[in-house]
Amino acid sequence: MPDLFHQWGSDLAIGATGDLAVADGSLLGQQRVLRRLLTNQGDYIWQLAYGAGLPQLVGQPASEARIAAAIRAQIFKEARVARVPEPLIDVRIAPDGAAGSVYVHVRYVDAPTGQTQILSFQVGG
Repeated sequence: MPDLFHQWGSDLAIGATGDLAVADGSLLGQQRVLRRLLTNQGDYIWQLAYGAGLPQLVGQPASEARIAAAIRAQIFKEARVARVPEPLIDVRIAPDGAAGSVYVHVRYVDAPTGQTQILSFQVGG
């Protein structure tokens, strides 16, 4: 079922017919995964345990492994993420020159379509 198209950090978009744009299929899955990873636990009042809280980890003493574990713990809560093959998660903490930035690259298989999906984003900085 389609949902409103809403890319993290942006406003709602207008579709080709002048209505609000919708997302479905793999794009909807990407939006949901990104929203889950970037939402802090406790911020979504209807589900207080929702979210990986990646923005809260920026500036904290954290390791790449800890951040990857937080992603792995949440990503399988999205039905569109296939369990096999397991998602590949690469996390890089910026060197001292760019303190406060974490770079994330996630590759997973969209369960309904079997297509590989790639999400790359920066948190902080």
